[in-house]
Amino acid sequence: MTPPAAATGPLAGIRVVDCSTVLAGPYATMLLGDLGADVIKVEPPDGDATRGWGPPWVGSAEEGTRTAAYALAVNRNKRSIRLDLRHPDGAAVLRRLLTDADVLVENIRPGGLDRLGFGDEALHEINPGLVHLSITGYGPNAPDPVRPGYDFVIQAESGLMSITGDTDGDGGRPTKVGVAVSDVLAGLNGAVAVLAALLGRPRFHGAGQRIDLSLLGSTLAALVNQAQNAFAGQNPERLGNAHPSIVPYEAFETLDGSIAIAVGSERQWPRFCRALGLPALADDPQYASNGDRVVNRTSLIPTLAARLAERTTAEWLAAFDAADVPAGPINDVAAAFASSWAAGATVELDHPRLGPVRQIAPPFTLSGTPAAVRLPPPLLGEQTDEILAQLGYGPDEIAHLRTTGIV
Repeated sequence: MTPPAAATGPLAGIRVVDCSTVLAGPYATMLLGDLGADVIKVEPPDGDATRGWGPPWVGSAEEGTRTAAYALAVNRNKRSIRLDLRHPDGAAVLRRLLTDADVLVENIRPGGLDRLGFGDEALHEINPGLVHLSITGYGPNAPDPVRPGYDFVIQAESGLMSITGDTDGDGGRPTKVGVAVSDVLAGLNGAVAVLAALLGRPRFHGAGQRIDLSLLGSTLAALVNQAQNAFAGQNPERLGNAHPSIVPYEAFETLDGSIAIAVGSERQWPRFCRALGLPALADDPQYASNGDRVVNRTSLIPTLAARLAERTTAEWLAAFDAADVPAGPINDVAAAFASSWAAGATVELDHPRLGPVRQIAPPFTLSGTPAAVRLPPPLLGEQTDEILAQLGYGPDEIAHLRTTGIV
């Protein structure tokens, strides 16, 4: 098969068969597509579930193009084929796809691929060089490997929710992150692991390998310093917007809103005090070092909060910017992308059926082999005939597959 559009990224010429749905797998394959890979999204007859996770919607129900914004977020730079893998003829199509693919990504429950005829041994026989990324909720060594993994539950079980939200004293409760971060983390880790496996293939005479990745494992790994704090005997607690190890490093109310302040070094502390108009704080031995400020945060924070409440957010931001102290407004999502600091963070696509579609741009910039958005997110099965023809299926065979509902 030949990729449909010229790719300039470092993965140009790499073919990815994406049998994953929802977020973690599709996010990983979108990143690979942004880097130039030819990604073929194999969707079940009803499509990826996220196509129905609206509103908001894009497109028209009457014209058969209505798609949830959720699905558009992680499926650009892909071609879609609608395929019933439960039917032998559908499995035969997937077998052809995998024959010359480089990567398979799936989040099918353990045992599901085996029942479809695509267990590890079968995949090795089809394509010994295939890199196979399997994403599950809890991993193959879990007490119950087939237990379904959902981001919200993973955030709860991983301990992430226990350190997210306001303190008990402020009426807080364990709170999930505002985006499905366990899925996103798994997608990022999945993309990294696939790249590593592709890089390692020449060392193993072209042989591929299986990668097992779990949502729980990815979320536990992301606890970083908080996990290390627990290992050191200090189990983390919720601190709202405050930081467990740095003070002041949190949000404060101003005269007309809120501001996020991050005094992350000892050099910044005296500059911050002078910008506040409280220079004596910099000389107070109670607050001489960050360690002192962490220990004495209960006396320091009210003093800072009272001063910051006296002026507007804009006034404080100007003062802190002049003093080279990290601070910023607490934006909503629309305001974040409208900020001058986010210039170049979005890209406009012209979808042939949906019209203009705005997307987050690839977050990485490569000087020699740039990432690019070449293809808009596809409609369900939009490139089915094109993909089948490239696999060698003739018009009559394609018509038969359509008539029988296999594609």
